[in-house]
Amino acid sequence: MQDMFWEIFEDSREDSDVEPRYVISVAARMVGAHAQTLRTYERLGLVDPARTQGNFRLYSERDIRRVHRIKMLIEDLGVNLAGVEVILRMSAQMSALQRRLQELASTPESQPSHRSVSSTRGR
Repeated sequence: MQDMFWEIFEDSREDSDVEPRYVISVAARMVGAHAQTLRTYERLGLVDPARTQGNFRLYSERDIRRVHRIKMLIEDLGVNLAGVEVILRMSAQMSALQRRLQELASTPESQPSHRSVSSTRGR
C-alpha cells in the first residue's frame, strides 16, 4: 500500500507521451470508469484533456496515468474529490520545488564556500 501511495508523487514530466490520442469512450475503458466520471474530473479541474476542432475530448497517456492516480486515491485510499484536488496540487508543487532544488544544486554559485562557519566567528 505504501508503494501505491508514493505513485501519486511520481513526476511524469520526463514522459514525452503527451500527444492527445484517445477519445473519451476509449479513455474511460482504459481506466475502468464511465465517460461521465471523466467529464466530472474535467469539470472539477482534476484532468484537462485536449480538444479537437470539433470539441471532442482527446486524452494523452499522461492524462490516462493521472486518471489512474485519481481512481487509486478515491478507491484504494478513500480520499474524496476535494482531497484528491489538494493532493494533486501539493504533489505538483512538491515536484516543482524538487526540480528547483536540483537546478540550484547544479549551479556553481549555489555551492557552499570553503570557508567554515567557525572561522568566520569571532571576527
